[in-house]
Amino acid sequence: MSIENDLIQPDREQEATSIHLVGKAGLADFVKNLNPAQQAALAAQKFSGGDGPVGIVSDQDSWFAVGGVADPAELNSWSLAPLAERLPAGTYRIEGAEPGPALHGWQMAQYRFTRYREETDSVGPRILLTRQVAAIEAAIAEAEAVALVRDLVNTPAEDMGPAQLEAEVEALARQFRAEVKVTRGDGLEQQFPMVHAVGRAAARSHAPRMIELIWGDEDAPRLAVVGKGVCFDSGGLDIKGSAGMLLMKKDMGGAAHAIALARLIMGAGLKVRLHLLVPAVENAISGNAFRPGDVLKSRKGLTVEIGNTDAEGRLILADALALACESAPELVIDFATLTGAARVALGPDLPALFTRRDETAEALTHAGKTHDDEVWRLPLPDAYREWLKSDIADINNSPANGYAGASVAGLFLDKFVEDGIDWAHFDTFAWRPAAKPGRPKGGEALGLRAAWHMLRDRFG
Repeated sequence: MSIENDLIQPDREQEATSIHLVGKAGLADFVKNLNPAQQAALAAQKFSGGDGPVGIVSDQDSWFAVGGVADPAELNSWSLAPLAERLPAGTYRIEGAEPGPALHGWQMAQYRFTRYREETDSVGPRILLTRQVAAIEAAIAEAEAVALVRDLVNTPAEDMGPAQLEAEVEALARQFRAEVKVTRGDGLEQQFPMVHAVGRAAARSHAPRMIELIWGDEDAPRLAVVGKGVCFDSGGLDIKGSAGMLLMKKDMGGAAHAIALARLIMGAGLKVRLHLLVPAVENAISGNAFRPGDVLKSRKGLTVEIGNTDAEGRLILADALALACESAPELVIDFATLTGAARVALGPDLPALFTRRDETAEALTHAGKTHDDEVWRLPLPDAYREWLKSDIADINNSPANGYAGASVAGLFLDKFVEDGIDWAHFDTFAWRPAAKPGRPKGGEALGLRAAWHMLRDRFG
């Protein structure tokens, strides 16, 4: 894990450097209370208050920090991230306030991906004190889950193939005493034919598999969490260009989200019967790759004509969703880096959310807004279902017209979710193309915290 777990500590009146939070409206009053030398120092640093700036001011034999925030009375997840990125190593206390939700950004600002190189310029940990001791454990768990998504997505495909995803799930199972089942080879071809078809062209070391984890009281409400685990996507025989392939190590971002969510659920002891499903493949090219025009049989029994081998994520999710529904869960949630259309519509920061039930969408949207992990609902229009028609099979995986790509992909998945089941589908980017405070360029959890807080509210 590329984040320290002791960046938040209980405030027991130990020695710490003060942080004063200042908004634009309160800057003038704050400056009036400084001596001339301190005023000059703050002015020299061009501290303007508001969201983001950081200042350091001498105070006799010591010093204190000044952090610009939009509103000192209403901190959000990222309010303290600039301070955690820029302050020297040490222990800090916010003057006259508690960090609250900003505990998250304080930790995430210190995330580093160090698997392939050492951080030679690291200044050391910045520790934040809080009197809200009861909030520490949950805040650390949430930060560790986000860091897990970042780590998994940032790791290149050679080191994060189906076998490595399996190892991540096995490690979770050992930690929380869960049951793991992995289906490979002939069993995969028979039970999950579309997962097998998509992954069969990969090298033996990256052979496809269905990974399942089961945890919790058998009598508790059943919750299925599904994550798209395409560990690398060449596009198959409908091959991507080099630019399109460059970020395809992140195409298992849905699996990363699902694994991290399972970790949160089990770590908090949520009262559910959890079924985690990760169909893990590499969409590679070789003599036995599946082809445009092929017709695949699915686990559900529906036949699927392949309009495009680069629309493979929905194929492996379809088999996983069919399995998830066989135990009649109360709720199914899936995460997938599924369509470029969702990014065209909503950009990189907003996961597209699709649900059957308005109340589920409202709960997820509310949780996202409340915890600074906003999602945006897109529709599943019945009128567009006809675009998935095939002349020779039950359904086509990729309509030719290109319209409403994210919604049509959602409609494809909807065919494999049993009628009446509450289902939420996240089409997430799992990547941040440009850095923001606390959110470096690279793998990112987008939709994870919204889903987690909704589940915590729903299942206690």
